[in-house]
Amino acid sequence: MNGHRSSVRATLFAVPLALAVLGATTGPAGAASRPTGSLTCRGEGVDPGAAVRYRTETVIHAPLGVIWKLQTDVRNWPSWQAPVATMERLYHGPMRPGSAFRWTTPVPANPSTPATTLSITSTVRQIKHHACIRWTGPATGEGLHIDGVHVWDFTKVEGGVLVRTEETHTGPQVDANVPAATKLLGDGLEGWLRSLKTTAEGTRSPATALARAAVAG
Repeated sequence: MNGHRSSVRATLFAVPLALAVLGATTGPAGAASRPTGSLTCRGEGVDPGAAVRYRTETVIHAPLGVIWKLQTDVRNWPSWQAPVATMERLYHGPMRPGSAFRWTTPVPANPSTPATTLSITSTVRQIKHHACIRWTGPATGEGLHIDGVHVWDFTKVEGGVLVRTEETHTGPQVDANVPAATKLLGDGLEGWLRSLKTTAEGTRSPATALARAAVAG
C-alpha cells in the first residue's frame, strides 16, 4: 500500500496537469471546489470513464488577456510555478490544436521509491481564443504511468474573470487508490489556480509584467 501511496503522490505533477504544487494547502482557490456538471472546450471534455477527477474555479481580478497569456505562454511557466523544473515548447507560433510541450518536475524520494523526475508531454486538442483550452497527455516516471485530460474555461464576469478547470487521471497507480489520488489531484489544481490568481493580480510580478507587455504589444 505504501508503494501505491507514493506513486499516487507523484501524480500531483502528472499530465498536463496542474499539478504544480506538491504539498500545497488544500483550501479552495475560489468560489467553489466541487461544482456540478463537466467542463468542455468545443464540445469535448474530460474522460467520462475516469474514476479520478476534480473540478474547481476561482475569480481572478485581472484582464482576460493577461490571464490567457500567462496560461498559454508555457515557456514561462517555471517563472510562476516553482515545481516546473524544465519546459520544452515543441511548436512555433501561437498555441493551437496539435501544439505540444514537454515539461519535467522532480519527485522526491520516499520510503518506497527513489527520487525521480516525472516527464509530462501535453498536447492541445481543442482551443478557443480567450475562452477555453483542452489538452491531454501521458506522464511517466520510474514505475509510474498516468494518462490525463485537462480542460480550462475562461469567462468574463463583473470585476474580473471566472477561471474554471477540470481534470481526470487514469492509470494503474491512481486507480489503485482513487480517494487518495483524487485528493492529491485536487490539491494540485487548487494550487495551480492560486498561483495563476496571485501572478495575474500581482502588479510587480515579472511574469505579469511580461504578460501585460505582450497583450499591450
